[in-house]
Amino acid sequence: MRVPGRMPLIAGVVCLSALAACAGGPPVDSPNRAAFYDGVETRLLDDDLVNFRVQMTGLATRADVEDYAKCAASQYALIRGYGFARHVRSNVQEEGGVWRGDAVYTISPALPRGLQTLDAEVVAAACAEQGIPTV
Repeated sequence: MRVPGRMPLIAGVVCLSALAACAGGPPVDSPNRAAFYDGVETRLLDDDLVNFRVQMTGLATRADVEDYAKCAASQYALIRGYGFARHVRSNVQEEGGVWRGDAVYTISPALPRGLQTLDAEVVAAACAEQGIPTV
């Protein structure tokens, strides 16, 4: 049985509920919501030794900067036809809201010795899933 006047009321409640769900939180591209990846500079130091300089702004952290460099190193290894990278060192600085990272990695076709090794294919895929840009 249909009750006159009830359908517009129900439709109105559904529409307001949908709008309320969309209104929560800042927009995705809001500078108060995310870190911004401002670029990677790559320098080949030797045949298998590479320097990555990265820059970020927004709500970046030291870990974000280190992850950005790791993602760049992984993709760079793949571009060069290698499957692995090993972290040598990282320096991270923040000044005036701008984060800069200076990291060095070795790249190799086989799993290198050491504790901080990366499977470039696995790391690059994880970076893509997390939305972290690479080289």
